[in-house]
Amino acid sequence: MFTGIITDIGEVTAVELRAHGLARLAITCGYDPDSITVGASIACSGVCLTVVARGKEGNRGWFAVEAAAETLRLTTVGSWRRGTRINLERALKIGDELGGHIVAGHADGLATVLRREDSSDTAQFTLRLPQQLARFIAPKGSVALDGVSLTVNEAAGDTFSLLIIPHTLKVTTLGLLRAGDAVNVEVDLMARYAARLMERS
Repeated sequence: MFTGIITDIGEVTAVELRAHGLARLAITCGYDPDSITVGASIACSGVCLTVVARGKEGNRGWFAVEAAAETLRLTTVGSWRRGTRINLERALKIGDELGGHIVAGHADGLATVLRREDSSDTAQFTLRLPQQLARFIAPKGSVALDGVSLTVNEAAGDTFSLLIIPHTLKVTTLGLLRAGDAVNVEVDLMARYAARLMERS
């Protein structure tokens, strides 16, 4: 379980394709490798992945994860290459501050950036997401994009917009996004359950 508050930006340093469509990825980070347990979960641009190895190279820590064929197909993980920068968040611990919203790290699909409009200190993004996910997006509701907890400004049909503040642009990879880019999207867990309850009733 995560909060959508990014604590580091990692960089993919190696991608190794293995049997049965599995990929092993090495990611450098600012985390102390001694504090990372093999088997721990780390959200990598919003995708919960399991640590299978960790170590230190120079003054940077690193960890390795494995992604299954379905993860590679349904998320941006399949497009990651050496040098790709990704948002990182370690799993929530009891007693941690819940600064964003409850994020499971299970990406529901991909959203595409339609427009980016920059002002002097903010950026407004308009995105399109799959129609089946659009019903979970509501103005003033929460959504996670590449693992970042954000508040929806407007929603209409299969598009929605968000206003990103300077701090978020600086400390996450969202500042790198341009029109045409794809991002991992996870809809709000409460919205999903509310919709399910309404269907059953």
